[in-house]
Amino acid sequence: MKDLTHCLALAMTLATSGALAADAGNGGRLAERWCADCHVVTPSQRGANADAPAFATIAKMAGFDAQRLAFFLLDPHPKMPNMALTRNEASDIAAYIATLPK
Repeated sequence: MKDLTHCLALAMTLATSGALAADAGNGGRLAERWCADCHVVTPSQRGANADAPAFATIAKMAGFDAQRLAFFLLDPHPKMPNMALTRNEASDIAAYIATLPK
């Protein structure tokens, strides 16, 4: 019974601590679909809006934090369209950006 209690406590801790990782693969697919018109989202992409930073540039920014980026994506702001992302989608896109070379 003690082992079951420990397992349940660990599961609760993981679930509430955000340890359940975002899906960077899904984030890459979402980025190609929704973000590539303005941003360079993959190393092989050849064109985008010159005013929008490439995702690799965002990943290299001092203090980059995927969680802060996910919250930023959820909040509509003037230069980007309101894509009505879910929290999971925003986290997935941020996780994808975090995988890009630093």
